[in-house]
Amino acid sequence: MTALSVLDLAFVPSGATPAHALRNTLDLARHAERWGYTRYWLAEHHNMIGIASAATSIVIAHVAGGTNSIRVGAGGIMLPNHSPLVIAEQFGTLESLFPGRIDLGLGRAPGTDQRALRALRRDPLAAESFPQDVLELQAYFGDLQPGQAVQAVPGTGLKVPLWILGSSLFGAQLAGALGLPYAFASHFAPDDLMPALAIYRESFHPSAQLKKPYVMVGANVIAADTDAEARRIFTSAQQAFTNLLRGPRGQLAPPIDDIEAYWSPHEKARAMSMLACSFVGPGATVRAGLERFVADTGADEVIVAAAIYEHAARLKSYELLADAFGLARR
Repeated sequence: MTALSVLDLAFVPSGATPAHALRNTLDLARHAERWGYTRYWLAEHHNMIGIASAATSIVIAHVAGGTNSIRVGAGGIMLPNHSPLVIAEQFGTLESLFPGRIDLGLGRAPGTDQRALRALRRDPLAAESFPQDVLELQAYFGDLQPGQAVQAVPGTGLKVPLWILGSSLFGAQLAGALGLPYAFASHFAPDDLMPALAIYRESFHPSAQLKKPYVMVGANVIAADTDAEARRIFTSAQQAFTNLLRGPRGQLAPPIDDIEAYWSPHEKARAMSMLACSFVGPGATVRAGLERFVADTGADEVIVAAAIYEHAARLKSYELLADAFGLARR
């Protein structure tokens, strides 16, 4: 059976605070662990009032410390925003605190806008050195080498598993060349999904971390008791993607009864194109859709995002999905 995992963007619902979002994140992680999900990932975003996971390594520690067995990690850390040494130290610390449970997914995008990028004091061209930075980071997690003057403490020798994240062909080529697992962001950028997976598999070289290709794909899943209820809940995500096209991003909006009155035909076409890998409906419906998705992509794992306004509805969505796939409860 294909593994299922959780991608939590730590959405801040309209009228709430980041503190509310972070409490909800830990609560969802505890439920996801009990329901049998494989891993729980959080993502780095900056200057977004609707996302509370900017200090990603701290939120990972919050989640890992409040759970017992589920893998916890970054999906991902935007490496051009940081020095590889600092990330090695942060995730070496996490691995030391929670051994065998930490994943480190790496992205090349800044995870923010140009103004915030300047505030991060990063060179806009830093993404050009992403492959070299990944190799440097990987070396910090490796065994100490003779004459090595700089090491990550903690970090050296811990071999924290790295993933390459991507929404284009670049990450696929890099993941294949380095023999690392590859996670594609099809939950918001599905256009290059199939070409990227083909390139990754064709270019894959076995490595010390991974002997054969391993693919994770992103999907939006909104599950509810009825199709009508799920469709209404889904309007929060549809509004969010429409707002992304319009400009400034806000907090996650509550569902609305008539999404057609919210967006223009052009906005609808663009938003639904980005949301093409979305599965909405009762448990049996989303299972059938995800099974077709996995058959089409050959994915080894699906990581599920759920932009759901009400926390109780988000919990229910993930529980219905776990039940539909018969995940082993812990």
